[in-house]
Order: sequence, then structure tokens, then C-alpha cells
Amino acid sequence: MEGNLEEAVGIINELIERIENAHLNIALTGESGSGKSSFINAFLGIGHEDGDAASTRVMETTTSISSYEHPKFPNVTFWDLPDIGTPNFQPKSYLKQVNFSDYDFFFIFSSARFRENDAKLAQEIRQMGKKFYFVRTKVDSDLDNERKAKPKSFNRENVLQQIRKNCSQHLQKVGIEEPQVFLISNFELASFDFPKLLDILGEELPEHKRHVFLLSLPNISEAIINQKKATLQEKIWLKDLTSVLQPFSSLMGMSREDNIAQLQKHLNDYQRAFGVDDASLLKISQESNRSIEELKTFIKSPHLLTIKEDESLSERYAEIFCSLNGGLLATGPYYRKSYKMQLYFLETVADDAKTLLREIWESSV
Repeated sequence: MEGNLEEAVGIINELIERIENAHLNIALTGESGSGKSSFINAFLGIGHEDGDAASTRVMETTTSISSYEHPKFPNVTFWDLPDIGTPNFQPKSYLKQVNFSDYDFFFIFSSARFRENDAKLAQEIRQMGKKFYFVRTKVDSDLDNERKAKPKSFNRENVLQQIRKNCSQHLQKVGIEEPQVFLISNFELASFDFPKLLDILGEELPEHKRHVFLLSLPNISEAIINQKKATLQEKIWLKDLTSVLQPFSSLMGMSREDNIAQLQKHLNDYQRAFGVDDASLLKISQESNRSIEELKTFIKSPHLLTIKEDESLSERYAEIFCSLNGGLLATGPYYRKSYKMQLYFLETVADDAKTLLREIWESSV
């Protein structure tokens, strides 16, 4: 507005840097066997038998702090904290012992009723200005048990309402006013309250941390895929805006080959973020009993860079540019071409993720 382009570019670049360097530290606490480890594995897309999986042994009690980095986004870390109330971790000293200030927010887990120590911990967290969320796990098992015990009178919604009511009442008795409890199943993340929990987290996180949080989410619904796509579109737009404000300096020293290599990197990054890269496809292949070749018949992004024997990669990109813009001469400066190409790559990869969700996971239900 003031015509100070240099300052404007500096502000935008600072915002982009904050987004790209943001770290998210998520703490999980709760009694042994409450499903913390299963939640971590499900969120990170790690099988329980994988070497880097969080331990899910029923009788194991967490006596030290364990960290689990996201396999694709190492700046997102889950911290499995010791159970509060054990001899070595009493409520009054717990937050100091577990390095409270290191975490962005807390999940407090239970597979039954929340305990008095859970409520005390929540109150301490609130007093120190951090967010916490009560997570009641294993509701799929509760529903199954209730269905078997009362096959004639079983009502799914009534059972869920009763579980939520019991948890809330117990927390209210120990001093938590209007507690919000999220019912989840670690084996059915797309069901129950998990999507609602993600929405609330997305709203309450700072903008730069919201970006990395959304990218780290598992592809369990088209809504999540759309959220990932929107946050990446915003980042593409911010970077394009800096090119618009300084079109000459941003292109100095960049050869055509450098530009193509940069576009290839963008495509590869999008494929990793949406789980349609080669490593992700291999994992999907193993879990769905479908070959990688079959999976690639459903999607388009692996073929975007495919070139013919008599064609160069540069010519392949020129062909895509023309198909998007009606000819290279109509596209304007390179940064406009790059912007449109990135959006095209992003749209294609996001559509691929939705296709795999429908063809592989939803068809197996």
C-alpha cells in the first residue's frame, strides 16, 4: 500500500521462513494401556510391528519420556510422557519433570474413566497457558461389547452418548468445568470424534504451526486432503507474490534446467505430503495386497514426468505449459508459468490421494 516493495517482500519471506521452520511438539499422557502408543502409530502411519513403532505392549508402563518423529515431517514430534501419579511422577512436580514448556499442547488419554490426577494435570496445564484435550480411546471395543451383551436393545449413538456423559461427569466432580471429551478408535481414525478434534486443533494452533500440523495428518478423509491442499496453495501463493514484487532479482542466475529441477522438486514434495510417492505406494501395496503397478493405474501424478524416447524433459514441461495456458507466449514471465505449474501439480497429486482413498481404503470397508 505504501509502495515499499522491499519491506513487503521481507515480511512475506519472514512468514514463509516461519512456516518452513515451524516445529510442533505434541505431548501425550495417561495411564498405561490407554492407547497412547496405538494413537501415535496410527497418526504417523506406522505399523505396530515396524521397527520405529511405539510399543503397544499392554502391561508396559511408561517410566521415561519417549519421542517419535513423523517419518515425512521430522519437525512434528510426539512425546509419550510417563503416567502421572506413579511413585516417581506425582501431580505437583509432574510438569516440571516432563519439561512442560517444550510442548505445544497435551493429549490426556484414558480407555475408561478419567482419574483425579488427570483433572489435576489439566488444571495445571491450563494455569500455565497451554492447551489440553481429553481423549477417550477404545470406543470401538466398547461398542462391540455392548452390541454382544445387548443385541436387541443396542443403540450405537446412545452408547457413545453415555460414554461421553460418564467421562464428563467424572471430570466435573474433580473440578473441570464443562470438559470436552473426544471419543476415538485408534483402528478407525476417520470415525467418531477424531475429525472434530483435528478441526479444533487446526483452529487453535498458531498459523505457522497449523501449516505443518495439517501436512502431517494421515489421509483418512477427503476433507483432510482438501485442507492439506489449501495450506499448500497458500504457501505457493506467498512465494509467487514475492516473485511478482521482485520479478527480475528472483530470476537472476536461474537457468532453464534449474527451473525444471525446482519444479520437479515441488512435484516430489507434494507426492510425499499426500502419500503418493514411491515409498508410500509400496506401503499401500503391502497393506492392500495390490501391486504398485496396479496402484499407479488409478493415479496420474507418477506419469507427469514420463517422457518419450524422442522427447526431452524440457520439451515435456513445455507441452504441459502449453496445455495449461494455450501456448507458451500466452503465459507471460516464467514465474507465472511456474506458479500455474505448481498449482497443476498440487491439484493432480491431491486428486490422486482422493482416488487412492476411494479405491483402496473405502472399498475395503
